[in-house]
Amino acid sequence: MSSLNKHASDKQTVLTEHERHEIDHWLKRYPEDQKQSALLGALRAVMHEDHYLSYEKMDAVAEYLGIPSVAVYEVASFYSMYEMDEKAAGKNTIAVCTNISCMLNGSDKIVEHIENKLGIKHGETTPDGEFYFKIEEECLAACCGAPMMQLNHVYHEHLTLEKVDELLDGCLPESSSDESDSTNKTNKEGGK
Repeated sequence: MSSLNKHASDKQTVLTEHERHEIDHWLKRYPEDQKQSALLGALRAVMHEDHYLSYEKMDAVAEYLGIPSVAVYEVASFYSMYEMDEKAAGKNTIAVCTNISCMLNGSDKIVEHIENKLGIKHGETTPDGEFYFKIEEECLAACCGAPMMQLNHVYHEHLTLEKVDELLDGCLPESSSDESDSTNKTNKEGGK
């Protein structure tokens, strides 16, 4: 095997079997000469596995699609749905809209509640890697449902603090959720 073929093969093995399967699924939707059209889906597949886009994976996606790496970097850095920083690799991603409609309907209280509940600020990941709280979102285009947030890219509107707790607790593994519930009950009863 030539060193060039070995290098290309090494890059493609960086992608998991699941990622390659997902990318192939997207490639089938487009003409053979339009492989770059599958880029958004390919990056989504990598985000699903790793929760962020490393340069190694982006290079592997570029190689797999037969496009320049810079084309992948441009797309990944343009769209806010992609994270390029490993510290953003939380299992669950939270984005709270803080634009005018959401702000007037209490998004500041939602943000403060999430920060207190998880012990992190915007742009941080919980120490256990369960949650990443995205840097402030300007607008998520759901003004009629304000205040709202995305949790793992799913919209949740007309938020209350109780609804936020329910959503976040629903993401935790069973044992962590039970501990969180007993801590919250203890705090409400005047304990710790």
